[in-house]
Amino acid sequence: MDELRVVVVDDHAMFRSGVRAELERVGAGRVRVVAEAEDVPSAVRVIADHRPDVVLLDVHMPGGGGPEVIAQAPGATYLALSVSDAAEDVIGVIRAGARGYVTKNIAADELVDGIERVAAGDAVFSPRLAGFVLDAFAGTIAVAHVDEDLDRLTEREREVMRLIARGYAYKEVAKELFISIKTVETHVSNVLRKLQLSSRHELTRWASDRRLI
Repeated sequence: MDELRVVVVDDHAMFRSGVRAELERVGAGRVRVVAEAEDVPSAVRVIADHRPDVVLLDVHMPGGGGPEVIAQAPGATYLALSVSDAAEDVIGVIRAGARGYVTKNIAADELVDGIERVAAGDAVFSPRLAGFVLDAFAGTIAVAHVDEDLDRLTEREREVMRLIARGYAYKEVAKELFISIKTVETHVSNVLRKLQLSSRHELTRWASDRRLI
């Protein structure tokens, strides 16, 4: 197989650099990162300029998420790469046209394999995420936003909310999302206020009831 040309789209520069380094280390001769982008406009531009074989695409970014990139650059092959494993994120980006969805804790060799598989026309999912897609197309779970409460949260607040609800410490959330602990604290405060909850325990129960964790 010829070396596959890849574009990495993510709003965190440190994460993009890490992906590039891991793909160079593990996937030398198989995949090569030809460009990076940090938001929807830059993603659309570099995809048009470089015409990659596969685009690694984050779901949530400032100014619009992965589905918006796909809508504006529909000819590319997309593999979603996100910290979120929430059903509505998985279903939304797959419906938009992505060939697969993997989470950011994926091993480098598995990511290289996933890139090759979507380039060959296969669908690729992290464990348990495929079930969301099957359930959605079977009509057993809703594709729309869960409720008006969830719509009140920003994309970043949703990411923080899911991690906190899973039991992550503030320090762990900060490391996972490449933000400061103070920023995490601010997001948690905003989430609790908007959802009219008083504790992390209530937040976990709220998210669990809505199948968000």
